[in-house]
Amino acid sequence: MNDELDQFFSNNERRAYRMAQLATNNSDDAIDIVQEAMISLVKNYRNRPQHEWPALFHRILQRHITNWYRRQKIHKTFFHWFNSHYNEEESDVIGHYADPVNRSPDHIVSTNQSLEQLQLILFDLPMRQRQVFLLRCLEGLDTKQTAKAMACSEGIVKTHYHRSLQFIRSKMEDQE
Repeated sequence: MNDELDQFFSNNERRAYRMAQLATNNSDDAIDIVQEAMISLVKNYRNRPQHEWPALFHRILQRHITNWYRRQKIHKTFFHWFNSHYNEEESDVIGHYADPVNRSPDHIVSTNQSLEQLQLILFDLPMRQRQVFLLRCLEGLDTKQTAKAMACSEGIVKTHYHRSLQFIRSKMEDQE
């Protein structure tokens, strides 16, 4: 069972990290969230059948991301005066680009700019819409899997996904 869990985490940790990093815009917090999600899966669900792990892990990861947002909101609401002189370095949210071999410098710059624009637009989305978009597009989950991971109905997933796509398209068109 331990080898199977190790293999599962090995196959999923990078994508989970990217999802958490896109959700939080903070590398350190993303690592913490993924580690907490992995620990929760091991503690509570290691004896479940292996085919159930992906959905459980996505649900746990989304809960930890949601909890992170709640903690951030409380922190910003009550402790913002402590951070008035603190300026955290911005982290590169989308740090893993495709290999640029055989691509022109203009194409690389254009792609990087588009990814930066998308990153900024994602942070303008409401949290639930961003989560749905990331699960559907980054993770490649279908509507049913996304609904299970987020503990909501398929109709809500479809609505949030549609709204997020509309918002992203309109913002990208505005920037062009």
